[in-house]
Amino acid sequence: MTTAAAAASVTDVSDMSWLQTIVLSIVQGLTEFLPVSSSGHLRIISTLFWGQDAGASFTAVVQLGTEAAVLLFFARDIWRIATGWFAGVGEWVTDLRTRHGRRTRRDSLDYRMGWMVIAATIPVGLVGYLAKDLIRDNLRNLWITAAVLILFSFVFILAERAGTHRRSYDGLRMRDAVIMGLAQCLALIPGVSRSGATVSAGLFLNLDREVATRFSFLLAIPAVLASGLFSLPDAFHPTDGQAASGLQLVVGTVVAFGIGYASIAWLLKFVAHHSFSWFAAWRIPVGIVVMVLLATGVLTA
Repeated sequence: MTTAAAAASVTDVSDMSWLQTIVLSIVQGLTEFLPVSSSGHLRIISTLFWGQDAGASFTAVVQLGTEAAVLLFFARDIWRIATGWFAGVGEWVTDLRTRHGRRTRRDSLDYRMGWMVIAATIPVGLVGYLAKDLIRDNLRNLWITAAVLILFSFVFILAERAGTHRRSYDGLRMRDAVIMGLAQCLALIPGVSRSGATVSAGLFLNLDREVATRFSFLLAIPAVLASGLFSLPDAFHPTDGQAASGLQLVVGTVVAFGIGYASIAWLLKFVAHHSFSWFAAWRIPVGIVVMVLLATGVLTA
């Protein structure tokens, strides 16, 4: 078999239907940024309607579409932070050579923000890599997903009531980034929600709701990009679910991108005037319904 033929055989074979691909991609775009858990909803809907889990690999790759939406939506912020960080590092290297003590650029928020994003990414990167098999197998049990959907909803409610919502973007510190980065590790459990975990941590730290949400999106960028690229080969020959063709992955990623971009814009407007506790009103009933379906045999864990 030629190299071209071998490549074609990889991208043409698929265990997923086009309807399943489109539906799950729409669900990914809608739920990735809302604190309702995209991985949990994908797991539930895929099993309920198609009787089989689409798998963590498909989820991670299609997440690249929603991540592209974040990159586009926050392009100016990302560029400002990146250039500020590189300028600060360059100044530090120059000062090291000349033994000057300038800190003009290293005092900027953008420089500090660059280091905060890096520091917050390290915990989830380590946990995600070391616990890959546990995450893809044991933690994708639907009983766990349903229970976490319900229980973590009360974390939202408590965070809203405990936080003062007074700290602004300029008040972000490395301590905040590390704590929110550790909270991001919880999102590896389907049902928790990446934004839900990190924003809740930010609220406990008394950050303004919109500030915590925007910072949450920035923190997710390195982790989600790394996860999607790392899982790309597994999506064609998964050991944790169904295989998707190359074309299905491309279309699914594009669909998730469009829906995800609209979801970001809506969520930032929503949290400016509404409590995160509203999302508990969706999560708790969904968790209860899934438990009932599991108990009655309609769904298998």
